[in-house]
Amino acid sequence: MENVSTEVKMESFQAFQSVIRKSENALANMTGKGSNTTLLNKRLKAVYIGLAMLETAWNQKPHHYSEADLTEARHVLTGLFPILENMDGKSKTGSPQKTLIARRVKAFELAVQAMDDLVKN
Repeated sequence: MENVSTEVKMESFQAFQSVIRKSENALANMTGKGSNTTLLNKRLKAVYIGLAMLETAWNQKPHHYSEADLTEARHVLTGLFPILENMDGKSKTGSPQKTLIARRVKAFELAVQAMDDLVKN
């Protein structure tokens, strides 16, 4: 894993925690309405795993995920990059939304890198 500043680490943890919080709220709303939650559950699991990978890489916190879990989470997270890039293209330069998206992209990239590093070793 590349050398990452304390500031980027904190922003990455916060980005993942924000995505988790928003996804859990969306899941609760969708479940209450009887909507299909398959995709959201898949993304939420990937985000949990991504956060765990950063905690493993930076804080040596053990995780309980299998290599198959990591592979699936990596696939889901990398699949979100085009969506984030599209959102980034629509947001105004200097806006809080643009900053939020940039931090999410960086956090997801670092989580994918942590997964890659873990699978290699």
